[in-house]
Amino acid sequence: MRNIETIEEFYTRKFGGIPEDIRKEIGHFNVFKLDPFVGENAKPVPYARRDYFKIMLIIGNYKMHFADQVVEIKKQALVFSNPQIPYSCEYTDRIVSGYFCLFTPDFFHQFGNLDQYTVFQPGGTHVFELTDEQVLKVTAIYKNMFEEIASDYLHKYDALRNLFFELLHFAMKLPCAKIEKQSINASQRISNLFLELLERQFPIDDNHKELSLRSASDFAQQLNVHVNHLNRAVKESTEKTTSQIIAERIVRESKIMLKHSTWNVSEIAYALGFTETTHFNNFFKKHVELSPLKFRNV
Repeated sequence: MRNIETIEEFYTRKFGGIPEDIRKEIGHFNVFKLDPFVGENAKPVPYARRDYFKIMLIIGNYKMHFADQVVEIKKQALVFSNPQIPYSCEYTDRIVSGYFCLFTPDFFHQFGNLDQYTVFQPGGTHVFELTDEQVLKVTAIYKNMFEEIASDYLHKYDALRNLFFELLHFAMKLPCAKIEKQSINASQRISNLFLELLERQFPIDDNHKELSLRSASDFAQQLNVHVNHLNRAVKESTEKTTSQIIAERIVRESKIMLKHSTWNVSEIAYALGFTETTHFNNFFKKHVELSPLKFRNV
């Protein structure tokens, strides 16, 4: 599995050069048309995490690979990606047109925490199918972005942030977003902290080669709570046991590594905290009903 793609690498891959202001203190924001990169000019988008955020309006038939999930866009959709989740793109030659904006986290420093929005969370909705009418509304927002970024207006970056939030909230109001307002009690807070700590360990790659927290006790010690308290909180909030959630996440990561990395099964087993490859084989077969090698070759 390759390392995180930086925004500098993105510009080099797409344009052969890097803007001078890419790492300035206010962060970086830019907007593009998809037209030059689709159809006959389409190039594979490698499976990787990025250190930048991206929102794409895609018109055409297309597949997005998010971790071990595949989402097919049949006609047109708004797609959100973020630094936490690796992804790749398939069938880019089938894309007709579209737009995308990308930005670094620093661009929103002191303007809110993007991680609070479900479209940027690991378990959230990242793809929103759009009607023709909705495409026109989203296209208008992107066109306004182009106008602002090309202007000499002193506060154009504030205006761009406003347009970003307009795009964000447009998506989150769509029925498929399934946003529910809930009051967070003590159990939910502990459960959320556990889930966040669990997710921080992934993806396993060349920069992060080994899982450090694997058991409920490990997480309880890290969160400075009794393991029984953690187990009750997680069970109350998720209706699953702590061990079950950890196992499910390890299974998901093992699937990703088997499909997208060049590591052998023994290396993957060690990285995921298994002292013996046979233990990993038995664990994987129990949850997937296939051996790791058979799953890799399917």
